[in-house]
Order: sequence, then C-alpha cells, then structure tokens
Amino acid sequence: MRTILITGPGGSGRTTVAAATALAAAREGTRTLVLSADRTDTLGTVLGVPTGATPAQVAENLTAWRPDATAGFRDDLAAFQERASHVLDLLGASRLDPEEVTPLPGAEELTLLRALRDAALSERHELLVVDLPPVPQALALLSLPEELRRYLRRLLPAERQAAAGLRPVLGRLAGVPMPSEWLYETAARWDTELGAVQAVLADRGAVVRLVAEPGPAGTDAVHAASLALALRGLRPDILVASRVVPEDWPAGLVAQQRKALEEWQESYDVRSVPHLGHDPRGDDDLTALAAPVVNDTTSTVEWPVADQLAEDGVLVWHIPLPGAVRDELDLIRRGDELVVSAGQFRRIVPLPSALRRCTVAGAALREGELRIRFAPDPVLWPRTP
Repeated sequence: MRTILITGPGGSGRTTVAAATALAAAREGTRTLVLSADRTDTLGTVLGVPTGATPAQVAENLTAWRPDATAGFRDDLAAFQERASHVLDLLGASRLDPEEVTPLPGAEELTLLRALRDAALSERHELLVVDLPPVPQALALLSLPEELRRYLRRLLPAERQAAAGLRPVLGRLAGVPMPSEWLYETAARWDTELGAVQAVLADRGAVVRLVAEPGPAGTDAVHAASLALALRGLRPDILVASRVVPEDWPAGLVAQQRKALEEWQESYDVRSVPHLGHDPRGDDDLTALAAPVVNDTTSTVEWPVADQLAEDGVLVWHIPLPGAVRDELDLIRRGDELVVSAGQFRRIVPLPSALRRCTVAGAALREGELRIRFAPDPVLWPRTP
C-alpha cells in the first residue's frame, strides 16, 4: 500500500489538495482512503459529503474517515484506570467517569497516528491519503513515535523486566518501591504500537507531499519544512503550488507567484493547482484542480557512511541537510547517539554500528550536506593481526 502524507502552512489549501488527490486516485480505480484529524469537518465540506468517526464511502473506490479523538482518549483513559486500579485504590484516588473526560491537546494527533496504523494493517485499501495538520504540528507528529519509543526505553529498559524476581529485594535495598509488572507490560505494549506506526511512516512507499501557495510566506514555510524533513531523513516527493492564478489576474500577484515558482522549480518537483476563483467544493471542483496522484519516487533519503580509512583514516557520515546554515548547526555526541540541531529543529539519532566504536574527528557543511568524520577508537576498534 502507498501512503501520501500531505501537509503545508496553515491556510495553504492542504485539505483541499488531499481530497482532490484521493478523488483523482479513486477515479483511476485505486481503492483509496483519505484520513483527516481536524475536529471540524473541513474534509467533508470540501468533498461535499459529511465525514466522521466511522469510515464512510463517499465515492466509488473512495472512503473518508475522520477519527473521533474524544472517544479514543476516553477508551485509553478507561483502560489505564483499569490496569492501575490497585495503585489508584492505595492512593485513595477518585476514578474519572467517561462523561467527564475531554481530550487533551495533542489527542487528535495521537488518534490520527493510531488510525494511520490501523488503516495500513487492514490492507483494505491500495492508497492512503493523510491530511496532516499544518507544517509545525505535522513535523512534530512524524517524529512522535520515534521520540516516545526512545523515552520509554530510557525510562523503562526492557532488560530490567528480566529481574522481576529480584524487585522486592531491590526495593528494600533502595528504600523505594520498584515498578510493578503492569508498568513494564504497558510500556511493552506502547512500544509495539508505536513501532507499528513508525514502520508505516518509515516505509519507502510512504511519501511526504508539501502544499504551499507561491509567495514570500509560502517560500519561507517550504524552506523550513524541507530542512525539518531532511533532519528526519525525508524530502517532499512533490511540492504542490496551490491557488496559482491565471496570467490575466493583477500583475503584482502574478509576478510574485511566478518568482516563487521559478525558485521552487530549481529544487523540487513542482505541480501547480489552479485558483478556481472560489473555494473548491464537491466532485467537479476537485476534478478541475487536477491534483497529482501517485508517482514512483520515495521520500526516504539515505544517510550513507563512506569508508575513507585507507585514504584519510576516517569514516565519513553524509547527512543531506539542504538549506541548513552553518552557524545554526550544532552536534553533540552522547554515548551511541548523536544530537543534531539545525536552526529550530533537533533530532537525536542512533549512530550506525561502525561509528559507535569511533570518536568524532570533525564536521563540515558543504553544498547542503553535513559531513561528520569519525576516527576509529584504538581501544574499541578491531586490530589487524
């Protein structure tokens, strides 16, 4: 199954493009599901058919689904209270009733990730089109499974679960209660669920597609989004230029858009979607947009390690970061991880196995690529007989 993750600046028309993309694919005979996490039914307004918590067929080969974050959050909280019942009873805590539960900030994003995982595992569809939130929230959403799994493994390492029989003894020695079995079981279940979501997002069949209206604000947003995606080893498969006006519109607006389009075409596969003179609604308008559907590219970008031991005595890790500024880059080695910061964005990545036995010997930013040199640590590196 192919997955198209669509995002863009707020007000760029990303939901419209997502709906048009899904409809175009469905008309080509592809079984398509379009997902949205908006609390308001923006997707349904564009499609001309209401969407909700239950997947519904809105056209031939096209299903729309807007998962209910409130119901999902309520179910998760109820399950947590059930598993932690003995702890809550010891603390004298009062249970929350389902009727008084409202979703916390971020519940929509978590609900969307779960729906994305379920849709990918169901194999009922050939194409999944996801209307992601605006760029900042979408980028945080894409990184969430990886970050949460890292936190879980640091806070509750799986190897400690093997010492279950020693926990009472360790608890007396430490003077504090040790984590109980249900906590490790919960962490393991969350790790499994997050791993399934991470696998969907990391699949080479999943692409990230940017939508932006050509102009100064759109150009800035595309630049920032591309850098943040690059830090996650991703690049947009297509940049959709939305609301492109015809030549007979005001000359200032036309010139502004043409300038942005020319700049984008130097770095991206740009597809233009016309301005219809009104907000698109229904099948006819979405068809008139002629949104691009599926291509054979991938958003995955490799970070290769080049062996230059024979020439320079180092291994070089190549990390493409188009648009990065040298003064805004920062690197920190922490054990077997590397903290990479580029402007306002940061990612903690595990080192490839060969580099874990090396020390950092320097780094340079050249032609939009970060090149980090690693020298073998004589203590850890295998010696040649």
